Amino acid sequence: MSIDAGSDRATVQQWFLSRDERANRATRLPTWTEGNDARPLIHGGSYFARLVDEVSTLAAGDHLFFTDWRGDPDEAMRDGGPSIADLFSAAARRGVVVKGLVWRSHLDTFAFSEEENRHLGERIEAAGGEVLLDQRVRRGGSHHQKFVVLRHPRRPELDVAFAGGIDLCHGRRDDAEHLGDPQPVRMAKAYGDRPPWHDVQLELRGPVVGALDTTFRERWNDPNSLDAHNPLARLRDRVGHADMSADPLPPQPPDPLPMGPMAIQVLRTYAAIRPRYYFAPRGERTVAHGYTKAVSQARRLIYLEDQYMWSKDVAALFATAMRRHRDLHVVVVVPRYPDVDGPIALPPNMIGRQQAIDLCRAVDPGRLHVFDVENRLGTPVYVHAKVCVVDDVWCSVGSDNFNRRSWTHDSELSCAVLDSRRDDREPLDPAGLGHGARVFARDLRLRLWREHLDRAEAGNAEADLLEPADAVAAIRAGADALERWHEQGRNGPRPPGRLRPHRPEQVSMATRLWAVPAYRMMYDPDGRPWRKRLRRTW
Repeated sequence: MSIDAGSDRATVQQWFLSRDERANRATRLPTWTEGNDARPLIHGGSYFARLVDEVSTLAAGDHLFFTDWRGDPDEAMRDGGPSIADLFSAAARRGVVVKGLVWRSHLDTFAFSEEENRHLGERIEAAGGEVLLDQRVRRGGSHHQKFVVLRHPRRPELDVAFAGGIDLCHGRRDDAEHLGDPQPVRMAKAYGDRPPWHDVQLELRGPVVGALDTTFRERWNDPNSLDAHNPLARLRDRVGHADMSADPLPPQPPDPLPMGPMAIQVLRTYAAIRPRYYFAPRGERTVAHGYTKAVSQARRLIYLEDQYMWSKDVAALFATAMRRHRDLHVVVVVPRYPDVDGPIALPPNMIGRQQAIDLCRAVDPGRLHVFDVENRLGTPVYVHAKVCVVDDVWCSVGSDNFNRRSWTHDSELSCAVLDSRRDDREPLDPAGLGHGARVFARDLRLRLWREHLDRAEAGNAEADLLEPADAVAAIRAGADALERWHEQGRNGPRPPGRLRPHRPEQVSMATRLWAVPAYRMMYDPDGRPWRKRLRRTW
């Protein structure tokens, strides 16, 4: 493992998990890789356009591997197409080795996506590819990883991967205006007929592409039955002659050569299940371990964007950090409302976030800042991103939410990034630990904050967003101004910015009697081995 010029090995080791801390010696995944380049793709429209460009370069003998929670075959990648099925099918017809793993899911009658996933696979397989519906998860769990790996064995300098929170499905193709995907998904009424959607994906180059290739191959080569926990699905697959066995993959190419300044650690979640994963016989919880280690380094500012933020077990990590460090602020951006309505589905969704927020506010309400987002028309934006930036040094983008389900129960994947380049804007070392602010982490936070605050792209527009205390004051002032404008009847010009203070509805005691058990058992289950649960460790 080579160290880039200017990279501090001690700093990398202090922020990233060691091999022992990963606690899974069965995997072939490297502890971390260096010499990488990462580019954040904010919004599904940006990601889908880049995916079209890169897939179009693939030729016969190249590899296209993907995993997804949901895939809609007719989802347009750009205005006028192609659709995701057309894009991947065309690659397969050119002789590209196209392989996919998509969560089997539950029936469409329960608002999930099995039928759409099945149709995407059928379209790709008709063109010569192979897509497996994968239910090798804990009961009630899902495969939630969302990444694409593109390998060029004869042109390795073109290898690229994409990983983050964006599915290849309806509702995701939005942009900075947040007017929603022209092919929307059905959501809570508050989001309208075309729900606005905020999300983040990473474009990755360098040796990390090989690590993601390894992750795909480990899942693909798992010898266990694809539908071991679903006898009805197994019967239907047999009657319908579905593809239930994975064909061999081509040999894995060598990792791409170093081509950037960033160390990247791939963090994953796999539940402890039976039959066991051969590559994670006791499960894997490096997402939980990685965040635990990174948050323990925080001194001034943790910034989170998350779909849920609804687990007391996870919130306790941030509460502990706030308690230990009196200058530490936590800024969180979440959806204003859950994605579902109804007297049965809604309360359990609300319980977990209320508990998490209350736990952190009990430490110091003046240092926890929770916001939600709306577009310029006042329509709430559904925040689906899973982003964490700690003191402008370490950051992570992935599929995992800040809840117990994502950290123990479902399959997840996140990429933690530590840039070797120190940022030259003051403060040079906001945390005061000598690690220095890093270019990628700071730029990612500032780019997201500029959008949320309706700031210009560069220059003095970010001057008050650099020092943590000033940045918190600026983001709070913007959100408070927009809130006052709404409270005063929207009179006069709309203030700049899209953030408003998040004020979740309170759940009555009567509702809590049934909603809390439902939340803990169904919405935020625990996939840890019993010993870990009893010891309250990850």
